[in-house]
Amino acid sequence: MTKAGNVAGRGHEERHGIELLGRGPERSALDTLLAAVRAGESRVLVLHGPAGVGKTALLDHAAATATGLRILRTTGLAAEAELSHAALHRLCAPLFERLPKLPPPQRTALETVFGTRDGRPPERFLVALAVLGLLSDASAEGPLLCVVDDAQWLDRPSAQVLGFVARRLLAESVGLVLAARDRAPDLRGLPELEIAGLPEADAQALLRSVTHGPFDPHVLDRIVAETHGNPLALRDLPHGRPVPHLAGGFALPSAETSDDPALREQIAALPGPARMLLLIAAAEPVGDPALVWRAADRLGVTPASALGAGTEGLLAFGVRVTFAHPLVRSSAYRSASDEDRRRVHRTLAELTDQRTDPDRRAWHRAAAAHAPDESVALALERAAGRARDRGGLAAAAAFRQRAVALTADPARRADRAVAAADVSLRAGDLQAARLLAGLAARDAGDDFVRARARLVRARLDLADGARSAGVVGAGVVGA
Repeated sequence: MTKAGNVAGRGHEERHGIELLGRGPERSALDTLLAAVRAGESRVLVLHGPAGVGKTALLDHAAATATGLRILRTTGLAAEAELSHAALHRLCAPLFERLPKLPPPQRTALETVFGTRDGRPPERFLVALAVLGLLSDASAEGPLLCVVDDAQWLDRPSAQVLGFVARRLLAESVGLVLAARDRAPDLRGLPELEIAGLPEADAQALLRSVTHGPFDPHVLDRIVAETHGNPLALRDLPHGRPVPHLAGGFALPSAETSDDPALREQIAALPGPARMLLLIAAAEPVGDPALVWRAADRLGVTPASALGAGTEGLLAFGVRVTFAHPLVRSSAYRSASDEDRRRVHRTLAELTDQRTDPDRRAWHRAAAAHAPDESVALALERAAGRARDRGGLAAAAAFRQRAVALTADPARRADRAVAAADVSLRAGDLQAARLLAGLAARDAGDDFVRARARLVRARLDLADGARSAGVVGAGVVGA
Protein backbone atom coordinates (compact mmCIF):
# COMPACT_ATOMS: atom_id res chain seq x y z
CA MET A 1 0.00 0.00 0.00
CA THR A 2 1.61 3.21 -1.09
CA LYS A 3 1.20 6.49 0.62
CA ALA A 4 -0.03 7.88 -2.68
CA GLY A 5 -3.66 7.67 -1.72
CA ASN A 6 -5.41 8.27 -5.04
CA VAL A 7 -3.27 6.00 -7.17
CA ALA A 8 -5.77 3.87 -9.06
CA GLY A 9 -5.81 0.58 -10.89
CA ARG A 10 -6.09 -0.29 -14.56
CA GLY A 11 -8.31 1.76 -16.82
CA HIS A 12 -7.12 5.15 -15.63
CA GLU A 13 -4.46 7.49 -16.99
CA GLU A 14 -0.95 6.13 -16.63
CA ARG A 15 2.07 8.35 -17.10
CA HIS A 16 5.60 7.19 -16.37
CA GLY A 17 4.33 4.48 -14.03
CA ILE A 18 2.22 6.82 -11.86
CA GLU A 19 -1.54 6.44 -12.18
CA LEU A 20 -3.84 9.12 -10.85
CA LEU A 21 -7.60 8.93 -10.72
CA GLY A 22 -9.13 12.28 -11.62
CA ARG A 23 -7.24 15.25 -10.12
CA GLY A 24 -7.52 17.25 -13.34
CA PRO A 25 -7.17 20.74 -11.78
CA GLU A 26 -4.34 19.65 -9.49
CA ARG A 27 -2.39 18.01 -12.32
CA SER A 28 -2.95 21.06 -14.49
CA ALA A 29 -1.47 23.31 -11.78
CA LEU A 30 1.60 21.09 -11.51
CA ASP A 31 1.98 20.83 -15.29
CA THR A 32 1.84 24.64 -15.54
CA LEU A 33 4.54 24.93 -12.88
CA LEU A 34 6.80 22.47 -14.71
CA ALA A 35 6.30 24.25 -18.03
CA ALA A 36 7.29 27.58 -16.47
CA VAL A 37 10.43 26.06 -14.96
CA ARG A 38 11.41 24.55 -18.31
CA ALA A 39 10.96 28.03 -19.84
CA GLY A 40 13.51 29.50 -17.43
CA GLU A 41 11.22 30.80 -14.68
CA SER A 42 10.97 29.86 -11.01
CA ARG A 43 7.74 28.62 -9.47
CA VAL A 44 6.62 27.59 -5.97
CA LEU A 45 3.50 25.66 -4.92
CA VAL A 46 2.44 24.38 -1.50
CA LEU A 47 -0.08 21.51 -1.50
CA HIS A 48 -1.99 21.18 1.75
CA GLY A 49 -4.70 18.78 2.88
CA PRO A 50 -5.43 16.02 5.40
CA ALA A 51 -3.53 12.76 5.70
CA GLY A 52 -4.28 10.26 2.94
CA VAL A 53 -5.86 12.78 0.60
CA GLY A 54 -3.30 12.15 -2.14
CA LYS A 55 -0.62 14.83 -1.75
CA THR A 56 2.20 12.31 -2.12
CA ALA A 57 0.56 10.90 -5.26
CA LEU A 58 0.57 14.39 -6.76
CA LEU A 59 4.22 14.91 -5.81
CA ASP A 60 5.03 11.58 -7.47
CA HIS A 61 3.09 12.71 -10.53
CA ALA A 62 5.09 15.94 -10.69
CA ALA A 63 8.39 14.06 -10.37
CA ALA A 64 7.37 11.45 -12.94
CA THR A 65 6.35 14.06 -15.52
CA ALA A 66 9.25 16.46 -14.91
CA THR A 67 11.06 15.43 -18.09
CA GLY A 68 14.19 17.48 -18.67
CA LEU A 69 14.40 18.58 -15.02
CA ARG A 70 16.84 17.45 -12.37
CA ILE A 71 14.91 16.36 -9.27
CA LEU A 72 15.91 16.84 -5.63
CA ARG A 73 13.66 15.36 -2.91
CA THR A 74 13.37 15.45 0.82
CA THR A 75 10.72 14.50 3.36
CA GLY A 76 9.95 15.80 6.81
CA LEU A 77 10.38 13.05 9.38
CA ALA A 78 8.82 13.24 12.82
CA ALA A 79 11.82 11.34 14.22
CA GLU A 80 14.18 14.08 12.94
CA ALA A 81 12.06 17.11 13.75
CA GLU A 82 14.47 18.10 16.52
CA LEU A 83 17.60 17.65 14.39
CA SER A 84 18.55 21.04 13.04
CA HIS A 85 18.80 21.23 9.22
CA ALA A 86 18.24 17.45 8.82
CA ALA A 87 15.70 17.77 5.99
CA LEU A 88 17.78 20.46 4.29
CA HIS A 89 20.82 18.18 4.39
CA ARG A 90 18.90 15.44 2.52
CA LEU A 91 17.72 17.93 -0.10
CA CYS A 92 21.10 19.51 -0.75
CA ALA A 93 23.35 16.44 -0.44
CA PRO A 94 23.41 15.78 -4.24
CA LEU A 95 24.77 19.33 -4.75
CA PHE A 96 27.65 19.22 -2.28
CA GLU A 97 30.23 19.16 -5.09
CA ARG A 98 29.09 22.72 -5.89
CA LEU A 99 29.92 24.11 -2.46
CA PRO A 100 33.32 25.53 -3.58
CA LYS A 101 31.46 27.83 -6.01
CA LEU A 102 29.71 29.66 -3.15
CA PRO A 103 31.10 32.83 -1.58
CA PRO A 104 33.36 31.78 1.35
CA PRO A 105 31.03 33.03 4.15
CA GLN A 106 28.08 31.13 2.68
CA ARG A 107 30.11 28.00 2.07
CA THR A 108 31.45 28.09 5.63
CA ALA A 109 27.92 28.58 7.03
CA LEU A 110 26.52 25.61 5.09
CA GLU A 111 29.44 23.32 5.89
CA THR A 112 29.11 24.21 9.56
CA VAL A 113 25.38 23.41 9.86
CA PHE A 114 25.91 20.20 7.88
CA GLY A 115 28.68 19.12 10.24
CA THR A 116 31.55 18.97 7.74
CA ARG A 117 33.36 21.91 9.35
CA ASP A 118 33.86 22.92 12.96
CA GLY A 119 32.79 26.36 14.04
CA ARG A 120 30.24 28.46 15.85
CA PRO A 121 26.63 28.28 14.68
CA PRO A 122 26.37 30.61 11.70
CA GLU A 123 23.77 33.26 11.02
CA ARG A 124 20.63 31.67 9.57
CA PHE A 125 20.58 34.36 6.91
CA LEU A 126 23.92 33.11 5.58
CA VAL A 127 22.66 29.52 5.57
CA ALA A 128 19.55 30.51 3.63
CA LEU A 129 21.59 32.56 1.13
CA ALA A 130 23.93 29.61 0.67
CA VAL A 131 21.04 27.23 -0.18
CA LEU A 132 19.58 29.79 -2.58
CA GLY A 133 22.99 30.14 -4.22
CA LEU A 134 23.44 26.39 -4.43
CA LEU A 135 20.10 25.89 -6.18
CA SER A 136 20.73 28.85 -8.49
CA ASP A 137 24.12 27.48 -9.49
CA ALA A 138 22.72 24.02 -10.19
CA SER A 139 19.88 25.45 -12.29
CA ALA A 140 22.41 27.15 -14.55
CA GLU A 141 23.11 23.74 -16.06
CA GLY A 142 19.43 22.86 -16.46
CA PRO A 143 16.05 23.33 -14.80
CA LEU A 144 15.65 21.95 -11.28
CA LEU A 145 12.65 20.60 -9.36
CA CYS A 146 12.76 20.41 -5.56
CA VAL A 147 10.07 18.17 -4.03
CA VAL A 148 9.38 18.31 -0.29
CA ASP A 149 6.86 15.90 1.29
CA ASP A 150 5.40 15.97 4.82
CA ALA A 151 6.52 19.55 5.34
CA GLN A 152 4.56 19.61 8.61
CA TRP A 153 7.37 17.49 10.10
CA LEU A 154 10.32 19.51 8.79
CA ASP A 155 12.78 20.56 11.45
CA ARG A 156 12.22 24.28 12.08
CA PRO A 157 15.55 25.54 10.65
CA SER A 158 14.98 23.60 7.41
CA ALA A 159 11.45 24.97 7.14
CA GLN A 160 12.67 28.53 7.68
CA VAL A 161 15.39 28.20 5.05
CA LEU A 162 13.00 26.68 2.50
CA GLY A 163 10.49 29.45 3.15
CA PHE A 164 13.26 32.04 2.66
CA VAL A 165 14.39 30.42 -0.59
CA ALA A 166 10.82 30.07 -1.91
CA ARG A 167 10.21 33.81 -1.50
CA ARG A 168 13.39 34.77 -3.37
CA LEU A 169 13.35 32.47 -6.37
CA LEU A 170 13.03 34.62 -9.48
CA ALA A 171 14.48 33.45 -12.79
CA GLU A 172 16.64 30.56 -11.69
CA SER A 173 14.67 27.80 -13.46
CA VAL A 174 13.90 26.23 -10.08
CA GLY A 175 10.57 24.69 -9.13
CA LEU A 176 9.75 24.07 -5.48
CA VAL A 177 6.70 21.93 -4.64
CA LEU A 178 5.92 21.19 -1.00
CA ALA A 179 3.16 19.11 0.60
CA ALA A 180 1.90 19.60 4.15
CA ARG A 181 -1.17 18.68 6.16
CA ASP A 182 -1.67 22.23 7.39
CA ARG A 183 -0.57 25.70 6.37
CA ALA A 184 2.85 25.68 8.03
CA PRO A 185 3.80 29.07 9.57
CA ASP A 186 7.13 29.23 7.72
CA LEU A 187 5.41 28.63 4.37
CA ARG A 188 2.57 31.11 4.71
CA GLY A 189 2.17 33.63 1.95
CA LEU A 190 3.44 31.24 -0.72
CA PRO A 191 1.25 30.09 -3.64
CA GLU A 192 -0.83 27.21 -2.39
CA LEU A 193 -3.38 24.65 -3.52
CA GLU A 194 -5.78 22.90 -1.17
CA ILE A 195 -6.08 19.16 -1.84
CA ALA A 196 -9.49 17.83 -0.86
CA GLY A 197 -11.08 14.42 -1.20
CA LEU A 198 -11.84 13.02 -4.63
CA PRO A 199 -15.04 14.15 -6.36
CA GLU A 200 -17.87 11.69 -5.87
CA ALA A 201 -17.60 9.98 -9.26
CA ASP A 202 -13.84 9.49 -8.93
CA ALA A 203 -14.16 8.32 -5.32
CA GLN A 204 -16.75 5.74 -6.34
CA ALA A 205 -14.55 4.56 -9.20
CA LEU A 206 -11.60 4.17 -6.82
CA LEU A 207 -13.73 2.24 -4.33
CA ARG A 208 -15.01 -0.08 -7.05
CA SER A 209 -11.45 -0.71 -8.22
CA VAL A 210 -10.44 -2.12 -4.82
CA THR A 211 -13.57 -4.15 -4.03
CA HIS A 212 -14.86 -7.44 -5.42
CA GLY A 213 -17.91 -7.70 -7.59
CA PRO A 214 -21.02 -5.50 -7.71
CA PHE A 215 -21.48 -3.03 -4.87
CA ASP A 216 -24.78 -1.67 -3.61
CA PRO A 217 -24.87 1.92 -4.99
CA HIS A 218 -26.54 3.26 -1.84
CA VAL A 219 -23.87 1.74 0.37
CA LEU A 220 -21.23 3.06 -2.03
CA ASP A 221 -22.64 6.59 -1.65
CA ARG A 222 -22.57 6.32 2.12
CA ILE A 223 -18.97 5.12 2.26
CA VAL A 224 -17.82 7.92 -0.04
CA ALA A 225 -19.67 10.47 2.09
CA GLU A 226 -18.26 9.18 5.37
CA THR A 227 -14.69 9.03 4.09
CA HIS A 228 -15.10 12.48 2.48
CA GLY A 229 -13.58 11.00 -0.68
CA ASN A 230 -10.25 10.46 1.06
CA PRO A 231 -8.33 8.11 -1.27
CA LEU A 232 -6.33 6.40 1.46
CA ALA A 233 -9.47 5.64 3.48
CA LEU A 234 -11.16 4.27 0.36
CA ARG A 235 -8.17 2.13 -0.61
CA ASP A 236 -7.81 0.82 2.96
CA LEU A 237 -11.42 -0.44 3.04
CA PRO A 238 -10.75 -3.94 1.69
CA HIS A 239 -7.36 -4.36 3.36
CA GLY A 240 -7.23 -7.61 5.31
CA ARG A 241 -10.98 -8.24 5.13
CA PRO A 242 -12.61 -11.40 3.80
CA VAL A 243 -14.17 -11.00 0.37
CA PRO A 244 -17.84 -11.28 1.47
CA HIS A 245 -17.43 -8.37 3.89
CA LEU A 246 -17.07 -6.11 0.86
CA ALA A 247 -19.96 -7.57 -1.07
CA GLY A 248 -22.90 -5.39 -1.94
CA GLY A 249 -23.00 -3.80 1.49
CA PHE A 250 -24.01 -7.08 3.14
CA ALA A 251 -21.59 -6.85 6.02
CA LEU A 252 -21.81 -5.93 9.66
CA PRO A 253 -19.89 -2.85 10.86
CA SER A 254 -17.84 -5.00 13.22
CA ALA A 255 -16.45 -6.82 10.19
CA GLU A 256 -16.00 -3.81 7.93
CA THR A 257 -13.36 -1.91 9.82
CA SER A 258 -11.54 -1.56 13.09
CA ASP A 259 -12.95 0.71 15.74
CA ASP A 260 -11.60 3.26 18.19
CA PRO A 261 -11.59 2.44 21.94
CA ALA A 262 -11.82 6.13 22.83
CA LEU A 263 -14.86 6.52 20.59
CA ARG A 264 -16.43 3.46 22.16
CA GLU A 265 -16.02 5.01 25.59
CA GLN A 266 -17.49 8.29 24.35
CA ILE A 267 -20.50 6.50 22.89
CA ALA A 268 -20.96 4.31 25.98
CA ALA A 269 -21.25 7.49 28.07
CA LEU A 270 -24.19 8.82 26.01
CA PRO A 271 -27.81 8.58 27.18
CA GLY A 272 -29.66 5.43 26.16
CA PRO A 273 -31.77 6.97 23.34
CA ALA A 274 -28.68 8.55 21.74
CA ARG A 275 -26.80 5.24 21.85
CA MET A 276 -29.77 3.44 20.34
CA LEU A 277 -30.06 5.96 17.49
CA LEU A 278 -26.36 5.54 16.70
CA LEU A 279 -26.76 1.75 16.74
CA ILE A 280 -29.75 1.86 14.37
CA ALA A 281 -27.85 4.09 11.95
CA ALA A 282 -24.79 1.84 12.17
CA ALA A 283 -26.80 -1.33 11.48
CA GLU A 284 -28.65 0.20 8.52
CA PRO A 285 -26.01 0.18 5.73
CA VAL A 286 -27.83 2.31 3.16
CA GLY A 287 -28.23 5.41 5.31
CA ASP A 288 -31.95 5.83 4.59
CA PRO A 289 -33.11 8.52 7.07
CA ALA A 290 -36.78 7.52 6.76
CA LEU A 291 -36.00 3.89 7.61
CA VAL A 292 -33.73 4.90 10.48
CA TRP A 293 -36.41 7.07 12.05
CA ARG A 294 -39.12 4.43 11.55
CA ALA A 295 -36.93 1.91 13.33
CA ALA A 296 -36.12 4.43 16.04
CA ASP A 297 -39.82 5.15 16.60
CA ARG A 298 -40.61 1.45 16.91
CA LEU A 299 -37.81 1.11 19.49
CA GLY A 300 -39.07 4.09 21.49
CA VAL A 301 -36.47 6.62 20.38
CA THR A 302 -37.61 10.09 19.34
CA PRO A 303 -35.63 12.97 17.81
CA ALA A 304 -36.15 14.97 20.99
CA SER A 305 -34.68 12.23 23.18
CA ALA A 306 -31.74 11.31 20.95
CA LEU A 307 -30.55 14.37 19.05
CA GLY A 308 -28.55 16.98 20.90
CA ALA A 309 -27.64 14.45 23.58
CA GLY A 310 -24.05 14.02 22.45
CA THR A 311 -24.69 12.78 18.90
CA GLU A 312 -23.66 16.08 17.32
CA GLY A 313 -20.34 15.70 15.58
CA LEU A 314 -20.88 11.94 15.33
CA LEU A 315 -23.98 11.58 13.18
CA ALA A 316 -25.57 13.78 10.52
CA PHE A 317 -29.01 13.55 8.90
CA GLY A 318 -29.35 14.83 5.35
CA VAL A 319 -30.22 13.15 2.07
CA ARG A 320 -28.65 10.13 3.76
CA VAL A 321 -27.57 9.36 7.30
CA THR A 322 -23.79 9.60 7.60
CA PHE A 323 -21.28 9.21 10.38
CA ALA A 324 -18.43 11.67 10.78
CA HIS A 325 -16.02 8.81 10.03
CA PRO A 326 -16.38 5.05 9.37
CA LEU A 327 -14.70 4.44 12.75
CA VAL A 328 -17.68 6.11 14.46
CA ARG A 329 -20.03 3.69 12.75
CA SER A 330 -17.97 0.65 13.74
CA SER A 331 -17.53 1.93 17.31
CA ALA A 332 -21.26 2.58 17.68
CA TYR A 333 -22.02 -0.97 16.57
CA ARG A 334 -19.38 -2.65 18.70
CA SER A 335 -20.19 -0.69 21.85
CA ALA A 336 -23.75 -2.06 21.85
CA SER A 337 -24.77 -5.30 23.55
CA ASP A 338 -25.49 -8.42 21.49
CA GLU A 339 -29.13 -8.27 22.52
CA ASP A 340 -29.49 -4.62 21.41
CA ARG A 341 -27.85 -5.41 18.08
CA ARG A 342 -30.26 -8.29 17.49
CA ARG A 343 -33.23 -6.12 18.46
CA VAL A 344 -32.21 -3.44 16.00
CA HIS A 345 -31.66 -5.89 13.15
CA ARG A 346 -34.97 -7.59 13.92
CA THR A 347 -36.73 -4.23 13.72
CA LEU A 348 -34.96 -3.28 10.49
CA ALA A 349 -35.94 -6.64 8.99
CA GLU A 350 -39.59 -6.07 9.90
CA LEU A 351 -39.51 -2.61 8.29
CA THR A 352 -37.72 -3.71 5.11
CA ASP A 353 -40.12 -4.56 2.28
CA GLN A 354 -39.97 -8.25 1.33
CA ARG A 355 -41.01 -7.47 -2.25
CA THR A 356 -38.63 -4.60 -3.04
CA ASP A 357 -35.59 -5.57 -0.97
CA PRO A 358 -35.77 -9.26 -0.01
CA ASP A 359 -31.99 -9.66 0.17
CA ARG A 360 -31.41 -6.95 2.74
CA ARG A 361 -34.40 -8.18 4.73
CA ALA A 362 -32.89 -11.66 4.79
CA TRP A 363 -29.54 -10.24 5.90
CA HIS A 364 -31.12 -8.31 8.79
CA ARG A 365 -33.05 -11.42 9.83
CA ALA A 366 -29.79 -13.38 9.85
CA ALA A 367 -28.07 -10.73 11.98
CA ALA A 368 -31.01 -10.85 14.40
CA ALA A 369 -30.87 -14.62 14.81
CA HIS A 370 -29.17 -15.93 17.95
CA ALA A 371 -29.65 -19.63 17.10
CA PRO A 372 -30.06 -21.80 13.98
CA ASP A 373 -33.18 -20.83 12.05
CA GLU A 374 -34.17 -22.81 8.97
CA SER A 375 -36.53 -20.15 7.59
CA VAL A 376 -33.76 -17.55 7.68
CA ALA A 377 -31.26 -19.97 6.14
CA LEU A 378 -33.69 -20.63 3.28
CA ALA A 379 -34.15 -16.89 2.73
CA LEU A 380 -30.36 -16.50 2.60
CA GLU A 381 -30.09 -19.32 0.04
CA ARG A 382 -32.62 -17.58 -2.20
CA ALA A 383 -30.74 -14.28 -1.78
CA ALA A 384 -27.50 -16.03 -2.74
CA GLY A 385 -29.10 -17.32 -5.92
CA ARG A 386 -30.30 -13.83 -6.88
CA ALA A 387 -26.89 -12.35 -6.11
CA ARG A 388 -25.14 -14.93 -8.27
CA ASP A 389 -27.55 -14.31 -11.15
CA ARG A 390 -26.53 -10.63 -10.97
CA GLY A 391 -22.85 -11.56 -11.07
CA GLY A 392 -22.33 -10.81 -7.39
CA LEU A 393 -20.17 -13.76 -6.36
CA ALA A 394 -18.92 -12.08 -3.20
CA ALA A 395 -22.46 -11.29 -2.03
CA ALA A 396 -23.54 -14.83 -2.88
CA ALA A 397 -20.65 -16.15 -0.78
CA ALA A 398 -21.66 -13.91 2.13
CA PHE A 399 -25.26 -15.18 2.05
CA ARG A 400 -24.30 -18.83 1.76
CA GLN A 401 -21.70 -18.65 4.53
CA ARG A 402 -24.28 -17.15 6.88
CA ALA A 403 -26.84 -19.78 5.85
CA VAL A 404 -24.42 -22.52 6.92
CA ALA A 405 -24.06 -20.91 10.34
CA LEU A 406 -27.85 -20.87 10.81
CA THR A 407 -28.43 -24.52 9.81
CA ALA A 408 -28.92 -27.10 12.57
CA ASP A 409 -29.36 -30.36 10.62
CA PRO A 410 -25.85 -31.82 9.92
CA ALA A 411 -26.65 -33.26 6.51
CA ARG A 412 -28.33 -30.10 5.29
CA ARG A 413 -25.49 -28.04 6.77
CA ALA A 414 -22.98 -30.14 4.81
CA ASP A 415 -24.91 -29.60 1.60
CA ARG A 416 -25.00 -25.85 2.19
CA ALA A 417 -21.36 -25.83 3.26
CA VAL A 418 -20.17 -27.35 -0.02
CA ALA A 419 -22.25 -24.85 -2.00
CA ALA A 420 -20.80 -22.02 0.13
CA ALA A 421 -17.28 -23.40 -0.35
CA ASP A 422 -17.72 -23.45 -4.12
CA VAL A 423 -18.97 -19.87 -4.42
CA SER A 424 -16.42 -18.63 -1.85
CA LEU A 425 -13.66 -20.14 -3.96
CA ARG A 426 -15.03 -18.45 -7.06
CA ALA A 427 -15.22 -15.14 -5.18
CA GLY A 428 -11.58 -15.45 -4.11
CA ASP A 429 -12.22 -16.14 -0.41
CA LEU A 430 -9.90 -19.15 -0.26
CA GLN A 431 -9.66 -19.39 3.52
CA ALA A 432 -13.42 -19.61 3.95
CA ALA A 433 -13.67 -22.05 1.05
CA ARG A 434 -11.17 -24.41 2.69
CA LEU A 435 -12.96 -24.32 6.06
CA LEU A 436 -16.36 -24.90 4.47
CA ALA A 437 -15.10 -27.75 2.28
CA GLY A 438 -13.70 -29.42 5.40
CA LEU A 439 -17.03 -29.03 7.19
CA ALA A 440 -18.88 -30.48 4.21
CA ALA A 441 -16.55 -33.48 3.99
CA ARG A 442 -16.93 -34.17 7.70
CA ASP A 443 -20.72 -33.98 7.87
CA ALA A 444 -21.62 -35.17 4.35
CA GLY A 445 -24.65 -37.43 4.30
CA ASP A 446 -23.90 -38.99 0.89
CA ASP A 447 -21.07 -39.62 -1.55
CA PHE A 448 -22.20 -36.83 -3.89
CA VAL A 449 -21.58 -34.12 -1.27
CA ARG A 450 -18.24 -35.71 -0.33
CA ALA A 451 -17.22 -35.72 -4.00
CA ARG A 452 -18.16 -32.07 -4.38
CA ALA A 453 -16.11 -31.23 -1.26
CA ARG A 454 -13.09 -33.11 -2.69
CA LEU A 455 -13.49 -31.22 -5.96
CA VAL A 456 -13.44 -27.89 -4.15
CA ARG A 457 -10.35 -28.95 -2.21
CA ALA A 458 -8.61 -30.00 -5.43
CA ARG A 459 -9.38 -26.63 -6.99
CA LEU A 460 -8.09 -24.94 -3.84
CA ASP A 461 -4.82 -26.88 -4.08
CA LEU A 462 -4.55 -25.88 -7.73
CA ALA A 463 -5.22 -22.24 -6.86
CA ASP A 464 -2.64 -22.33 -4.05
CA GLY A 465 -0.06 -23.78 -6.43
CA ALA A 466 -0.79 -21.16 -9.05
CA ARG A 467 -0.56 -18.36 -6.47
CA SER A 468 2.77 -19.71 -5.21
CA ALA A 469 4.06 -19.71 -8.78
CA GLY A 470 2.87 -16.15 -9.27
CA VAL A 471 0.32 -17.14 -11.91
CA VAL A 472 -2.82 -16.06 -10.07
CA GLY A 473 -3.17 -12.84 -8.13
CA ALA A 474 -5.74 -11.83 -5.59
CA GLY A 475 -9.27 -11.87 -6.94
CA VAL A 476 -11.65 -14.33 -8.52
CA VAL A 477 -10.17 -17.82 -8.76
CA GLY A 478 -11.59 -20.50 -10.97
CA ALA A 479 -14.61 -18.47 -12.05
